[in-house]
Amino acid sequence: MPPTGPFFWLPLGNLNGVGYAVTLSAARYIVRIGVETHMISRAMSAKSLITLMVVLACSMSLWAGQWAVMGPDGGDVRSLAYDPHNPDRIFLGTSTGVVFVSTNGGQDWSRFAHLGDQYVLDHIAFNPHDQNIMYVSAWSVQSQQIGDLFRTRDGGKTWQPLPGMHNKSIRAMAMAASDSNVLVTGALDGVFRSKDGGDSWEKISPANHAEIKNIESIAIDPKDPNVVYAGTWHLAWKTPDGGANWQHINKGMIDDSDVFSIIVDHSNPANVFASACSGIYKSVSAGDQFSKIQGIPFSARRTRILHQDPTNPNIVYAGTTEGLWKTLDLGKTWKRVSNPEVVVNDVLVDPRNSDHVLLATDRSGVLVSNNGASTWSASNHGYTHRYVTSIVADQKDPNTLYVGVVNDREWGGVFYSRDGGQHWMQKAAGLGGKDVFTLKQASNGALIAGTNHGAYLLEHNGSEWHPINNVVVEKTAYHAVKKGSKKTQAASKTVTRSVLEAKVNDLEIVGERWMAATSNGLYFSKDQGKAWMGGPVDGEKDFISVGGKGETVVAATRTKVFVSKDSGASFADRNLAAYVTNIRGVAVAPDAQIFIASREGAFHSGDLGVTWDHVLTGLPDKDITSIQYDGGSKRMLATSLQTGVIFQSSDGGRSWQRGPDSGYPLRRVSVVHGRFVGATPFDGVIVQPENEPQSAAAGSGGGAN
Repeated sequence: MPPTGPFFWLPLGNLNGVGYAVTLSAARYIVRIGVETHMISRAMSAKSLITLMVVLACSMSLWAGQWAVMGPDGGDVRSLAYDPHNPDRIFLGTSTGVVFVSTNGGQDWSRFAHLGDQYVLDHIAFNPHDQNIMYVSAWSVQSQQIGDLFRTRDGGKTWQPLPGMHNKSIRAMAMAASDSNVLVTGALDGVFRSKDGGDSWEKISPANHAEIKNIESIAIDPKDPNVVYAGTWHLAWKTPDGGANWQHINKGMIDDSDVFSIIVDHSNPANVFASACSGIYKSVSAGDQFSKIQGIPFSARRTRILHQDPTNPNIVYAGTTEGLWKTLDLGKTWKRVSNPEVVVNDVLVDPRNSDHVLLATDRSGVLVSNNGASTWSASNHGYTHRYVTSIVADQKDPNTLYVGVVNDREWGGVFYSRDGGQHWMQKAAGLGGKDVFTLKQASNGALIAGTNHGAYLLEHNGSEWHPINNVVVEKTAYHAVKKGSKKTQAASKTVTRSVLEAKVNDLEIVGERWMAATSNGLYFSKDQGKAWMGGPVDGEKDFISVGGKGETVVAATRTKVFVSKDSGASFADRNLAAYVTNIRGVAVAPDAQIFIASREGAFHSGDLGVTWDHVLTGLPDKDITSIQYDGGSKRMLATSLQTGVIFQSSDGGRSWQRGPDSGYPLRRVSVVHGRFVGATPFDGVIVQPENEPQSAAAGSGGGAN
């Protein structure tokens, strides 16, 4: 079962450049405004808190300022839904609380609403009689026991978390086709119903029932709103009378099946389909008896979504972890109609044209077919949901950008753009679907990538990456020899070779020396990666960052810092405070000042790590994701997950000033053509607007990688 988690921040957006968020503790509500927190007594009523949240909630025009998302396009999509008043308006839900909209049938996308960074948006519903009313259900990926149901009455300008569903981890939602005021939600603590469009709610599943909980799917009979089906993490249930009575509809199903999706035939409600981890089942008796559908292989049985064509009831789609399947005869025969690598989360069929089908997928974003699922193409222009780890501006052509991404398998790796980020192409041949945690560019233009399985090199203008993981270990042994009547020591060298298969978390290039911080130790190369030497340092293996200037080298594990004054020949343990548990990066300024970015804040040393200061002047006190030296403008830059602000220091890090606010959590920034370019955990690459008053160009157009 999904684990529970700690309390979490529910971001409410930004107003006038200030971020607002709320969380719960055991005794009080905590509201965060910018980087400051304010305690509010639990004596405040829930209604008052909701009112506060609504006041702070903002429309998309205010959220994220004017910074533009550059791409690369694509990534994870959780849900799709069309506006019944205008099916060309299609809405897309993400796993990071953002709703996107397309006004041209899914060809182009733009941000529509931001409902909370940690929210997974699996279901979107529209009132068919009022185009201004729509609903979005959410559950928290960070604390999976909580969530919300959001409603807008003004077409998405403002959003209200509905009090009756507040703090419920909502995994399923349905609106009755026969009565749009009837909404049913499935949460971890049961089934809930509203008869007045969400204003009030009642729990219709039995209190403290041992089985009717952990609801994963909901379906309502299209002709009778009192008939409700609920799929749980252990089989399915049905109520024929609005919750007064429930029956276990498990006949014909393999026991212990998680029921991910239930659909009721809109032309004949006796036909009911249910998908589970053990396969797809069909009932022709409104759930009294099920039979397992044949034709979909065992390996593709994890079916997350079932979807019936809105105009042709014989056509049903099954979105699985190994592609999309389609039946033309209401489930008698099935055919796979997509690449088996595609993981399908949702299916949308145009109600005006059954040939127009859209898929919400993991990693590959939105796929579209205009010929009834015979062929597919990506349709992600304007939609980006990628975890960018690094940005490199080409040394000779700043219009050429390279980015590394993780969690994308065959759709990720490395992307490049030759027009400043307007268009992107994948550059991953040879990487074998590996995650890329760091990118650097050598003086000859070659790119070096640190992956979850070693380091790779792409020659300048090359087309394929090649592994550079040859590790050479030289050992010198001394033994006594006799020369004439005297004894002396003779040295003999042995060379062992191995392959670096560890995760490469960070790379640094200082002159002709390449350095790699890996999960198996710290490695150095003097010949551009042809051979590496190194390993654990003082018994420590899991290094996450390395930096250097001149002969000073600084390397860090999650909790320890090691400093070398002789180009890495020897290291001294320079531990930080004991409470530092998650170091994220190191930086070395030209004057050998050392900076540490960590979850517990920023730390600075001016004496090669002998003493440390917790940097609090002008910086957030925690969640610092990066500190780096911007050589073009001779300043330090810092980013944080707490805020989208870029912090700057021009006095060697003694004091920091707030720079521009991007509106996005940042992993790190670069400076390209005098503008900040940011790497985000979820939104790809973002770029500072040209006319923003706080320009990145503080005297130079140089860059920081």
